[in-house]
Amino acid sequence: MEIFWYSIIALFLIVFFILDGYDFGAGIIHLFFAKSEKDKEVIAKSAGLFWDSNEVWLVAAGGMLFMAFPTFYASVFSGFYLPLIIVLWLIVFRAIGLEFRSQFQYQMWKDIWDKSFGVSSLLLALFFGIALGNIVRGVNLGGVENGVSAYEGHYFFLPLWNSSFSPLTAHPGVIDWFTIIIGIIAVVTLAIHGANWIILKTNSSINEQLKKVRFKLTIALAFLTIFSLVVWEIVRPNSLDNFADKPYLILFPIIYFTGVIGLFFVKKVNKEWIPLLFSSLVIAGGISSSLASMFPSILPSSNSINSSLTIYNTTINSYGLSVASFWGIVGLLLVVLYLIIQHRLRKGKVDEMDYGH
Repeated sequence: MEIFWYSIIALFLIVFFILDGYDFGAGIIHLFFAKSEKDKEVIAKSAGLFWDSNEVWLVAAGGMLFMAFPTFYASVFSGFYLPLIIVLWLIVFRAIGLEFRSQFQYQMWKDIWDKSFGVSSLLLALFFGIALGNIVRGVNLGGVENGVSAYEGHYFFLPLWNSSFSPLTAHPGVIDWFTIIIGIIAVVTLAIHGANWIILKTNSSINEQLKKVRFKLTIALAFLTIFSLVVWEIVRPNSLDNFADKPYLILFPIIYFTGVIGLFFVKKVNKEWIPLLFSSLVIAGGISSSLASMFPSILPSSNSINSSLTIYNTTINSYGLSVASFWGIVGLLLVVLYLIIQHRLRKGKVDEMDYGH
């Protein structure tokens, strides 16, 4: 049951980052490339018509995490309290940026909320990447100092950053040079994903420009991926051993690299949904590969005193998991039904659809 719920929660997170990821990406594109009011309006609309339902997947994943792995949930929400509050405020400002921009027809009003939408989207992509970097890097569980735990072995605390800005210290911060690299990869990936979404859903005048930008960002993503694999081995030696011990896990990196390679050749494809498919494969493959590299750990310990948090030592009892299975399946069906209905009602280009008036 532990593996079942771990897989379901991982699936919900992947779907969230695919769906809300194009909203983040649209915000990044909106911030840097949208110049005319018409382009700003339709790009904001391409995210605004979908963001609220997309974030249902994050809420559902959080609820399932609390239900299935309460020790992990408590540990992460305690140790990452400050960055999680920052993420919460960024989500708020991204949402009100979308909802408020069209309430008054004053240019200064629109400019304020356009910046709120764009900057919040950029920082959300960065912070979610940094969060993944923290998970794969590991944390000092128990706050071990000189071989002695300062508190219980499943708790930890991280400052936002430390003076060394290094992931190799005994007490790293949330932000260091390794997690920044993962954060930049997340920004680049979601910018590509957002560009693909805008091209699919709008007739924006910058669509041809975005195709060129997408290609350049894909080159950057390929180099960043190789570089991150090298530094990952420095930060956590033997971090890729799982793929040698369990060869079937190589499927997840294959998904990732299929997406990256596919993005290099989408110029030759006429169907606008195919680039979005490839960027979705990059997101799904990247997250699943990261999780597979740690399995069964879900939060590695950077010290030898306290063991890593795994799906087995952070879960509730089997009875609780089995009872929750029924309601979990019901919830999954409702969320999927919500998604299908929304996308059927809003299929096609969104340029002429009403939003925010």
